[in-house]
Amino acid sequence: MYDSWKSRMELYMMNKHHGRMILESIENGPLIWPLIEENRVTQPKKYFELSATKAIQADCDIKAKNIILQGLPPRVYALVSNHKVAKELWERI
Repeated sequence: MYDSWKSRMELYMMNKHHGRMILESIENGPLIWPLIEENRVTQPKKYFELSATKAIQADCDIKAKNIILQGLPPRVYALVSNHKVAKELWERI
């Protein structure tokens, strides 16, 4: 039953805005946030500081996780809902 579900989820994601990026987020893992150094302190950039492409990628990471979680039955959702990124969910299911 997993193969059928996976195929349906992939088709659903591909029909979303930026569908290819959503699937790439699942396959490759989430955006690695760029770092900046301010006053000798290195920290990740804030969302509003990201380039347009990186911001879309960050949004796709969130959408990917959300799509996967919405497509799960409640008993499976309870087992995997604590994972932070879509790639972990995809591999765990």
